[in-house]
Amino acid sequence: MRVAFFAACGFTDLDDLNAQAEYWCHGLAADRRCPAEPDRSVREVFADEVPRLLALPDNPLPLLGRVAVKVGKTPYVRFDLNDYSVPHTHVRRLLTVLADTHEVRVVDGMHVLACHRRSYDRGAQIEQDAHIEALAARKRAARQHRATDRLAQAAPASQDLLLRAAERGSNLGAITVGLSRLLDRYGAAEPQFAIREALDRGVPHPNAVRIALERRREAPPVATELPPNVQARDAPVQPHAIETYDQLKDAADE
Repeated sequence: MRVAFFAACGFTDLDDLNAQAEYWCHGLAADRRCPAEPDRSVREVFADEVPRLLALPDNPLPLLGRVAVKVGKTPYVRFDLNDYSVPHTHVRRLLTVLADTHEVRVVDGMHVLACHRRSYDRGAQIEQDAHIEALAARKRAARQHRATDRLAQAAPASQDLLLRAAERGSNLGAITVGLSRLLDRYGAAEPQFAIREALDRGVPHPNAVRIALERRREAPPVATELPPNVQARDAPVQPHAIETYDQLKDAADE
């Protein structure tokens, strides 16, 4: 096969290669002389052996490649130089790949996790839309959860605002993003008072919090009473006339 068939073989895909191999086996390979009986061909010798061979079963044996694979941080398994997607719930686990000439299946015990059309490329990523969409939804939920925890620590009143907003059927994701932006802009102390003010007004919305923050920022500063020593140190100093320096210069020149 390696010397007589593959040496001069050109093919377009795997099916074309198999068809050429079958034609070669029943043609040139069968017409060559048999090494054990040079006076007869391989076809003739094989015809004598056929009655002594066992019949093939009715159901053909599945020709599956079975490989154990380890899923890393990303939901992909590496098989035959390509990456195939799996559900993100099975990262950092040991799975099994069952592959034939057309399909790659990823299984966990008796459960089939993913079925992909086999790729004969190199370094390709074969994905299922359901796997990518589930991973994106998980990441969005994780980001929103982290933002909610940050708000709860910096401004505890935000939990009451989210609860009031949920009772009204508002979009909690948009409210969380809006409050997080106000927290980044004004710090941790001011939003707490502004959220309380918005709740007292009965408006559980980031816009009400933003208006309260802007109102607090525009309020006049509170007068501060300084101790006498600080007031004396900061007392204004009356500068003297600059002409005195001209008089000193004239005296020096004389």
